[in-house]
Amino acid sequence: MKTAELLGRVSKFEFLTVEEGLFLYNNASTAELMFTANELRKIQVPHGKVTWQIDRNVNTTNVCIANCKFCNFFRRPGHEDSYITDIETYKQKIEETFRYGGDQLLLQGGHHPDLGLQFYVDLFKQLKELYPDLKLHSLGPPEIAHIAKLDKLSHTEVLSALKEAGLDSLPGAGAEILNDRVRRLISKGKCGGKEWLDVMRAAHQLNLPSSATMMFGHVETLEERFEHLVWIREVQAEKPADAYGFVAFIPWPFQDDGTLLRKVRGITNNVSGNEYIRMIALSRIMLPNIKNIQASWLTVGKQVAQLCLQAGANDFGSIMIEENVVSAAGAPHRFTAKGIQDAIIEAGFEPQLRNQKYQWRELPAQLEEQVINY
Repeated sequence: MKTAELLGRVSKFEFLTVEEGLFLYNNASTAELMFTANELRKIQVPHGKVTWQIDRNVNTTNVCIANCKFCNFFRRPGHEDSYITDIETYKQKIEETFRYGGDQLLLQGGHHPDLGLQFYVDLFKQLKELYPDLKLHSLGPPEIAHIAKLDKLSHTEVLSALKEAGLDSLPGAGAEILNDRVRRLISKGKCGGKEWLDVMRAAHQLNLPSSATMMFGHVETLEERFEHLVWIREVQAEKPADAYGFVAFIPWPFQDDGTLLRKVRGITNNVSGNEYIRMIALSRIMLPNIKNIQASWLTVGKQVAQLCLQAGANDFGSIMIEENVVSAAGAPHRFTAKGIQDAIIEAGFEPQLRNQKYQWRELPAQLEEQVINY
């Protein structure tokens, strides 16, 4: 097995195996990986623009029984700080988001033991009746699996009801690492890796656009990272030809501040900027059937994320008017609308506002003053 031969196959958009991906990780230079991934990006995203988004992450509830070892956000049922977001809070946050140029809520919460399908159907319907133009990029495979278990329904039945109620797209939340050895150690209360993938298969059959993610740099092996990429690629290959499938892939390093993984097991985030750039490049290389690769500025910061744009990434994510979960584990970085556009320009690209389907949007008038004043 030789690096040049593998990179030659990559340039033809061939699927590499787990072993071949590992070989490149261990043997190819960062420059080789960056160059190859960048050339693939030029073919797959020929307009050369870097997309970004304005949305807001709002939590339906912080009550969760999944007990993930990397999450500082959740509260157990009955905790004095537990809450379920009320409609007046949603209205205030949505109207504020619209004023700042956003068009979408990323609605996520926990595995609440008492909130089944009807709760979410009623919530989505109410939000859509109040705000017909609002896009709901909501829940995620573990929450779909949890609701299906509570109500003894199939994934397809849950997703169909939610889509009819107003769900526009399904985030790739809760993937972490899809190997169940890892999941037993860090997120035992969530669905297994196979079920996560099966929920996404069901979503693609219903033509619900989705994204895929990977949180790495904790207890996983390098082989398990590449298994994850191959499994994501396989599900994408199975989607109906006319379905959106995974519109984007977003990898980010584990954030360790105050987490049980760090306190109890001494697991810390040791992912360097160079390692993250290599994983972005390898994501582009291993996932030739996913068009958009997003750099996670929230977890790695501006400068590393900018370099990722020369390593296969073509998307800078959202300014995230509000984000509570990853930030609770120590992600310190923030962007305004002007800041994210300036960062893209500094990296040598033209910024382009988008929606969740990666369709372009025009910049709303007086956008920057509103976002900065937030």
